[in-house]
Amino acid sequence: MVSSDELQTSLKGMILSHSGWRGVFAASGGEEDKTAEIGESHKTIAAGAALAFAEYLREKAGAGSSPLVLVGCDSRPTGKTIAAAIIAALAACGCNVRYAGILAAPEIMAWARNIGTEDIGFIYISASHNPVGHNGLKFGLTDGGVLSAKEASKLTANFKSLMDDPSAAARLDQLAASADPAALDAILAGEQAAKQEAKTAYFNFSREVAFGGNAGIGEALKRGIARRPLGVCCDFNGSARSVSIDRDFFSALGIQFEAINAEPGAIAHRIIPEGESLDPCRAFLESLHSRDPAFVLGYVPDCDGDRGNLVVWDDVLQRARTLEAQEVFSLVCVAELAHLVWTGEISPGGRPSKAAVAVNDPTSLRVDRIAAAFGAPVFRAEVGEANVVGLARKLREDGCTVRILGEGSNGGNITHPSAVRDPLHTVLALAKLLSLRTDGGKPGLFEIWCGVSGRRYDAAFGLADVTASLPPFATTGTTDPLAVLGVSGADHGALKSRYQAVFLREWEKRRDELKARYGICGWEAAAYNGIEERKGIADFGEAGKGGLKICFRNAAGEDIASIWMRGSATEPIFRIMADTEGADMELERDLINWQRRMTMEADASE
Repeated sequence: MVSSDELQTSLKGMILSHSGWRGVFAASGGEEDKTAEIGESHKTIAAGAALAFAEYLREKAGAGSSPLVLVGCDSRPTGKTIAAAIIAALAACGCNVRYAGILAAPEIMAWARNIGTEDIGFIYISASHNPVGHNGLKFGLTDGGVLSAKEASKLTANFKSLMDDPSAAARLDQLAASADPAALDAILAGEQAAKQEAKTAYFNFSREVAFGGNAGIGEALKRGIARRPLGVCCDFNGSARSVSIDRDFFSALGIQFEAINAEPGAIAHRIIPEGESLDPCRAFLESLHSRDPAFVLGYVPDCDGDRGNLVVWDDVLQRARTLEAQEVFSLVCVAELAHLVWTGEISPGGRPSKAAVAVNDPTSLRVDRIAAAFGAPVFRAEVGEANVVGLARKLREDGCTVRILGEGSNGGNITHPSAVRDPLHTVLALAKLLSLRTDGGKPGLFEIWCGVSGRRYDAAFGLADVTASLPPFATTGTTDPLAVLGVSGADHGALKSRYQAVFLREWEKRRDELKARYGICGWEAAAYNGIEERKGIADFGEAGKGGLKICFRNAAGEDIASIWMRGSATEPIFRIMADTEGADMELERDLINWQRRMTMEADASE
């Protein structure tokens, strides 16, 4: 049996955030270890998480209920070992369990949504984009997403209380051992049927998301693809998407599809789909395009398949290139807001509309410029998928139409009614921009965008024209070495208070220079905690562990640049960013270096 000290040591190595619980599960403790073995303490942690979630579901469904819990995992080597511990604990405490093996995150969420009863939840085993030796857990109900921040906090508190009990290890060992072997065998025997049910639910739901329930736009898209063939490729990198619906879904629309690294678990390079991780897909796209010019798009998902960044063929450069995460999200915003005009849900021309966009706090101001062209305001929440989804739900309750939301800082778009990032929907958004052209006298999506943004429309446009139409901004990428630093203090609110003193001193020193060189005439600070945005804060420390953003304004009072900071809730790092209007990188480089120096000085003065 695991000792209490061993258990507590393993627990301290985990991060329990609203977006999921993560830690290094590989038995060796190595971040890049590809073993399937996990330590005994992590088996106990998995059982404890299952018990806490079962009790959480019973509290919602009523005493004596037997909740149905759907279980799946991404393609990490440790996934099935963790699943075995979770399934045993769930079965032993009276839950009905269905296990579908390797699933993409949006797949298990669509499956849960499709079943839709109150006494159901899911546990998804994944560490998203973290290294292969990591793993973790995500929890959700039937609304198609992870638990809200409020509900996740309840579950985390219950789990901590359970695990703090000195008898927890013995209790959980006894629980797992009490599971009926025949019941466990039956759950595992049903894996293939459960997987097929999940895929079908996900396929049907993805059609609903892509077309917004409007069959006309789906048929118009198919006609556009038939007239102008479109090819898409993917570097699955051994992810859960390699056994999901991607190939079938694109083929059903008439889109040609090719893939590499398509064996689940055969992770060929870094999991995070950024920087050099996109190079194999870029090379693959170039090879395909040389044989068939229809291939102009490629994507790379992370291990659980809820995030994917893009490579595109650029007709101007005559080569494939990687799109920045903020660029990807901006393109999706163009597509989905134009989609609302196409379907008649909003009127074009920048007039105030019921549409709105919900994003995370480091999303570029470029999105604000795009949304303004459609008459839609942009609202911001703290980093974290649950926060952005929660904000969008609140806006809908207030009467807004929120079709597009997400975390622009990592390219992760969420298209309503989905409540999770999905690269399938990212690619479909660009496919609509490219292939939904003038049809029966009705303008296509890119033509709608050109009209509302005052750009000249050329019917012979290509993907390079679409990307070139975005408002020019320079934004620090998440993989930029300047964007990540380590801080010594755990109290991020205190750090931000010290940072305020540094910033105010530096502002007085640089204000004349910033005005003369860049047209920056003033600033305003904002704090982001959960779904709440508080502008004009007097004390930077109010941001606490949330996001702190300083927007810089020109003489007309318009936001033209910003700097931002926040400690990661899923990794032991502190992130900073700069965002500037215009194509010139000079201001962005100036601001990110300035932000880094000020943050480091504030940290050193603890």
